[in-house]
Amino acid sequence: MIAYEDQMELFKLISERITRDVGCWAFGGNAMMFYGYKDETKDIDLLFDAEGDRAEFINALEKLGFWESELRNIYVPEKLRDKHKPAMYARYDIRFDLFVKKVFKTIISPKMRADLYAIHEFKGKHTFKVKVLRKEFIMLLKAVTERQNDFDDIRTIAEKEKRLNWQYLVDEAIWQHKHGDEWILPEIEKMLTELKRYVFVEGKYIKQVREAFGEKQ
Repeated sequence: MIAYEDQMELFKLISERITRDVGCWAFGGNAMMFYGYKDETKDIDLLFDAEGDRAEFINALEKLGFWESELRNIYVPEKLRDKHKPAMYARYDIRFDLFVKKVFKTIISPKMRADLYAIHEFKGKHTFKVKVLRKEFIMLLKAVTERQNDFDDIRTIAEKEKRLNWQYLVDEAIWQHKHGDEWILPEIEKMLTELKRYVFVEGKYIKQVREAFGEKQ
């Protein structure tokens, strides 16, 4: 596990070891810490726009003693076969899940790029820039990754955040579906249906997801 201050220190160390400027998107438990939704996390989920940026980041991680780890038993078999599965690097009980271009079949949409929650820059020899996604997008991508404890994190956000824009989340899922992500709508339907056990979710949002997927009510 890594706490917020330790994550910030680790990102600063990475900025001192990269050989050029690198940027990424944060969307996992590490992103939740920027909001104050949780105090520590085991998984640091990052998405890079280019393979070269991920390779540069991995080189810095290896200098800090991280090593490549197995994805098996972390993701469901269907996602292990996807060409956009992450590279995983670990050191003791801290793990990085590093994606490029897509989180499996889900891309960083124009809306995701425009509606950022925050940008954090860590300046060493070069700049490491971490762009934190909106809370709705964090929930969406955690529904996509489907790992152990991902739903617990989704539930935490839904219970703590009183200003969730459910329509915003559903609209993004439908956009992703229209742009080639055939997994996203079943995953969001499952997430919303499970969340109804803990928080109020209007039925119209589940209906929209089902109709977009072509199901009859």
